[in-house]
Amino acid sequence: MALDMMSGQETFSGPLSAEQLLLQGKAPGKGALVGELSEGIDFLVDFWRDKYLQEYIREGGSKIKFVTGKAGSGKSHFLQLFSTMASGQQYQTVDFSANDIWLHDFKEIYLEILRQCDIMECLKKCAAQVVKRMGYRSEEIPEGMTFMDYLSSQDMGDAITRREIRLQLRELFLENPLMDNNFALACSLLTGGILGHPLLEVQNQEILLAWMQGDRTVKLSLVRALGLSPSRITRYNARHMLRSLCEIIRMSGYAGLVVLIDDLEILLSRSSLVRLHYTKMRREDTYESIRQLIDEIDSLRNIMFVFGFDRELFDNENAGVKSYQALWMRIQNEIVGERFNRFGDIVDLDRMAAQEYSPETLVNMSGKLADFIISRGGQASVISLETAKEILAAVGFGGTGIPRMVNEKTLGGGANV
Repeated sequence: MALDMMSGQETFSGPLSAEQLLLQGKAPGKGALVGELSEGIDFLVDFWRDKYLQEYIREGGSKIKFVTGKAGSGKSHFLQLFSTMASGQQYQTVDFSANDIWLHDFKEIYLEILRQCDIMECLKKCAAQVVKRMGYRSEEIPEGMTFMDYLSSQDMGDAITRREIRLQLRELFLENPLMDNNFALACSLLTGGILGHPLLEVQNQEILLAWMQGDRTVKLSLVRALGLSPSRITRYNARHMLRSLCEIIRMSGYAGLVVLIDDLEILLSRSSLVRLHYTKMRREDTYESIRQLIDEIDSLRNIMFVFGFDRELFDNENAGVKSYQALWMRIQNEIVGERFNRFGDIVDLDRMAAQEYSPETLVNMSGKLADFIISRGGQASVISLETAKEILAAVGFGGTGIPRMVNEKTLGGGANV
């Protein structure tokens, strides 16, 4: 289901409480609550969990999905629910809105993914893998002491042991064919710094991290002094860097990476009030960036992208996805059956709702929302079975999805939608 009834300006996070978001007709945000408020969407989200999270992506696959529907059809709710589920399945999850991050330059997408993944935390887990490979347990090392310090305290910090650490770092990073050489070397040096060998000064750590994070103020000559042959991170090499990052995430113990990007309908906005305004050129650059990602997705491993947007992005012939044939030809469903296809790369939540939602589903949906709002001192009432039937009968008219209509009726028309 989705109690989401997103407005076009919704983001995945913000200062508003879950109650305030729901009262405004928006999804409540990631976490347990979004699951508790869900009704009827299990048909799809459980299928994705079983087929993608537990099998295909975990085993090294890669996938791109597009979730669409009318305004208020539950897209943001679905993305937040799936993100919460992916986190529970030991995936690293990245969530952001197209309202906040430029999409026309893939470098910006990569840098946001890198920022949310916390590369140093991942490398600490990789360091723990090195410790384990050498026959030790990270739990043995006292807090505040590096692995090398610990070995030295045990009279084991000899040249042979130091050489073994370097060999383990080389095998883990530099000999990995899925990693960019410079990215791998940077990770090897940073992980060595965490282990205490090879030693890495704080200043050099900051230089490596700044380069990885696309900081254009860092001098490449300083990076070269550390043994790398770097180039600036651009839209042209960012996907290759993302492949390297995926490997780091996998090696650090995660099942993979799930990236969820919402509100792509901003590409069509002509309002001067939006923070990120897309010109025709930037919009087409965004379509081209997604097209390139589709073409190169098989070169990535253990990653899943999910894009969410209002149906207008498909329906607008002049500026929507169909206006960029190179992308549309890659994502259109060539065969559309009578039944909703849960394997389909384009997920139409309105079509799924028409197939799966019964009047009882809508009553349960309303009940969960009403119980939560009332528990917070608000006013709400559960819709009747007759009202639910009326909503389903009106589903083919207007531009509002079922979940938002349920929201409006439950809150007595008080939702700011």
